[in-house]
Amino acid sequence: MNKHLKDAERWKKIVRSFAEVSVTVLADLVADEFIFGEIARVSREAPVLILKHRERTVVPGGGANAVMNLASLGVNVLPVGVVGDDEPGTLLLEAMREKRISVAGIHRLKKHPTTTKTRILAGMSHNSRQQVVRVDREAEPLGEMHPELLNLINAAREYATASDGMLVSDYGYGAATPRLLTFVKSNGCLENKPITVDSRYRILDYEGATAATPNEPEVEEALGIKIGNDDQKLIEAGEELMEELKLESLVITRGRDGMVAFERDAKPVMIPIYGSDQVVDVTGAGDTVIATYTAALGAGADTVDAARLANFAGGVVVMKRGTATVSNKELLAAIDQYATTT
Repeated sequence: MNKHLKDAERWKKIVRSFAEVSVTVLADLVADEFIFGEIARVSREAPVLILKHRERTVVPGGGANAVMNLASLGVNVLPVGVVGDDEPGTLLLEAMREKRISVAGIHRLKKHPTTTKTRILAGMSHNSRQQVVRVDREAEPLGEMHPELLNLINAAREYATASDGMLVSDYGYGAATPRLLTFVKSNGCLENKPITVDSRYRILDYEGATAATPNEPEVEEALGIKIGNDDQKLIEAGEELMEELKLESLVITRGRDGMVAFERDAKPVMIPIYGSDQVVDVTGAGDTVIATYTAALGAGADTVDAARLANFAGGVVVMKRGTATVSNKELLAAIDQYATTT
């Protein structure tokens, strides 16, 4: 049996064990709305297209997409967060219930709209759809003294006690913050369990997490540097993040250039992209990566194996349109394809 086949068997064993893994997700929950219109004509009022409405879908986005990805991988996922008392909030909860995800840790807030990102897509009936504009409806972030935060802390602690790890998906809306994570951890419920973080704007504030999965632009912004095509700068940036946050592992995603995995006291490992670099849609790909990475760590995988699995999942999901997930079956198929074609 060659090395690739041995690796594949080990990876498939990890994926098959996802059904025995439980992960608590502390998350900013977002509704991703997609409105498709067929191009009818050019407006006489302005140089813009007039679209004839054809369909509308609303799917879980942001941290809710990470939740859905974990569930699709077969993980027992326990989400904690808030939604508004509105239609997008209702649709998010319905989508999770359809996946048999417990929503007891998700609280509905009155007069607090669910953050909704609306993408308008245009095309002809038999042609590919192209996004032409995005409209974001964002609630004011929950303040540090918001009364709902105590409920989130208590729910996260209860779930974390019975979980194999925690995923923090911080999009800046106040339901997943460094301060909240500190409070959740303070009672020891996450002792010796992996805590993974995906933070859009404040990765440097998450000292004490186990692992993080930023993309390259987020690393550049956090450290105030420009990496470009300089692999040495990339390595130095990763090592700086590892040191500053006292992480056990780190994965920096690089789009068509794959990813690089860092582990304490080990050399960084460059992982080339899986599949085609002619991606269809990168929407939510980062959520898929951290979900798979967290599931693998929760199953006992080491950093490189967890990163390899996250890379496979990322390569699958970017070939799908819109906010999408990767199933356990699809991930196993990707591993088999890798083993037989390399």
